[in-house]
Amino acid sequence: MSTPTHQPEVDGEDFAEILATTREFLRTKVLPRENEIMTGDRIPDDLRAAVADLGLFGFALPQRWGGLGLDGLQEVEIAMELGYTSVAVRSMIGTNNGIAGQVLVGYGTDEQREEWLPRIASGEVVASFALTEEGAGSNPAGLRTRARRDGAGEDADWMIDGGKRFITNAPIADLFVTFARTREATPDDPGIAVFLVPASTPGVEVGPKDKKMGQEGAWTADVTFTDVRLPAAALVGGSEADGYRAAMASLSRGRLHIAALGVGLARRALDESVAYAAGATQGGNPIGSFQLVQAHLADMQTGVLAGQALVRDCARRYWLDGDRTAPSVAKLFCSEMAGRVADLGVQVHGGTGYIREVPVERIYRDVRLLRLYEGTSEIQRLIIGGALVRSATPR
Repeated sequence: MSTPTHQPEVDGEDFAEILATTREFLRTKVLPRENEIMTGDRIPDDLRAAVADLGLFGFALPQRWGGLGLDGLQEVEIAMELGYTSVAVRSMIGTNNGIAGQVLVGYGTDEQREEWLPRIASGEVVASFALTEEGAGSNPAGLRTRARRDGAGEDADWMIDGGKRFITNAPIADLFVTFARTREATPDDPGIAVFLVPASTPGVEVGPKDKKMGQEGAWTADVTFTDVRLPAAALVGGSEADGYRAAMASLSRGRLHIAALGVGLARRALDESVAYAAGATQGGNPIGSFQLVQAHLADMQTGVLAGQALVRDCARRYWLDGDRTAPSVAKLFCSEMAGRVADLGVQVHGGTGYIREVPVERIYRDVRLLRLYEGTSEIQRLIIGGALVRSATPR
């Protein structure tokens, strides 16, 4: 696995302007339309176009390919802002900037990068990360989708067969960054490779949109591959050996992103709850004057500030010091914290918090997924605990 690097393309002053512009856009253009996105289960075309115009489809992609060039430390700041409003917008651009786009940035050949990254950064192409499947979610080593050569030699075509589940943006994807087994796993080689599969390739079939508990407008679906023929050039990096490393590196960055997203969601739940407590009355008194309500708000604020500090620290540990468990620490704490804060937000609102189109009700449903994707909380605990034991074990 390659060592994370910190190579900022954007200085502090320019980033402050990008962050302020993003915050203003999200809070003035997206936030007022949250219920429209939720009830329609889609992002309006004009909002998608505005997101593309801001360059957000490529905020974390290098400038040489048309992205904004934000580094990992800057990305978590953007992600906290994205979490403050409809997470469907974050989901729409997330795979381009994250687990799909970063595979190409880190492991693609020059030709693959030049062909795809400029279009991914502009939003012309939506890229999906096709890893998860039945029996292989948080642990990619268990995947069963197969890729085989159809002929001899390095120029032979590849044939892919298998199925993927819960693939983000699958219904609108133009490109599937697809993980498949090309050889039997060994203790030193998980036998996984990565392929670039255009959605228009014969044999690629996308199922109906999943009906989910929350995150309306963020579409996922099953994807099946039946005798999908690809040229040799579709193998990412031109090497079968890079697949598992690409998955792990992309998931680490994604875990930091999801942790930051959780902080943004929790901050919004807190702000909504403080405003409600200050304005709603019980017996002629603002409910915020009641000590038990204040206790809930105090616990929410403590969680938000702890998560905010932790995600920033873990981002530094990962990108500057190469601490590979830091993303798991951040995701574990922040995803669990966001769930607790959202629950308290509903409690502060009382019966109002259980009503559809009230922000804390939507947030309560949206945050539940954070503990599942990019590796469940249980997987994060195994990663963290295992690393601690190994570090203390004599070699």
